[in-house]
Amino acid sequence: MTDANPKPTYRIADLHESDRPRERLANLGAQALTNAELIAILLRVGAVGESAVDVGQRLLKKFGGIGGLHRASVKELMKQHAVGEAKAAQIKAAIELGRRLTLEMPAERPSVNSPADAAALVQYEMSALEREHLRVILLDRRNRVLEIVEVYKGSVNSSQVRVGELFKDAIRANASAIIVVHNHPSGDPTPSPDDVAVTRAIVQAGKLLDVEVLDHMIVGQGKWVSLKERGLGFI
Repeated sequence: MTDANPKPTYRIADLHESDRPRERLANLGAQALTNAELIAILLRVGAVGESAVDVGQRLLKKFGGIGGLHRASVKELMKQHAVGEAKAAQIKAAIELGRRLTLEMPAERPSVNSPADAAALVQYEMSALEREHLRVILLDRRNRVLEIVEVYKGSVNSSQVRVGELFKDAIRANASAIIVVHNHPSGDPTPSPDDVAVTRAIVQAGKLLDVEVLDHMIVGQGKWVSLKERGLGFI
């Protein structure tokens, strides 16, 4: 039986001009908009009974803010009502552009002065990964982040890791130092013998290539371990 009074699907164009996120952005600047309004601009249309801003608010609540949207996969976003593949891709692309912009602006690049600083850059995202990933944080002479690159996806062990691959991007970016980070999907960041063996090989290669290896870190569920602090592979 057809609903005699179906709820409308809301579009941004249906809002009063003063309430439209795009017009507000043009008149007041992007900084004047809420996160939900910025997401609404990407979505363009809402859903039955929800404006695009309402959908944006729902997504932020579901995933715990912009950081949660960044960590979520496209498939996870697509599971949400009114978010198809195109909209999910637009959200992910916009957040990734923002992250890259931060890294491209030297004065605003984050600095890494401790293992905790490095962990803060990657922990939330990497602790949620279902497979092992190995990433390298590239640093300049002042320990500011140049880039974070993913080198391996899958098992990270001494027989599979080609140490030269870890330094390829560092040499390309003229990085002075690197921090190697990988995750343990089990949630336990305790270093394995393979982790120590890989660390030892990376440190030795760094000395030959004149790229300092500041640390090798393992991310678990809500915690992390610094092999440098534990003296594993750095002696």
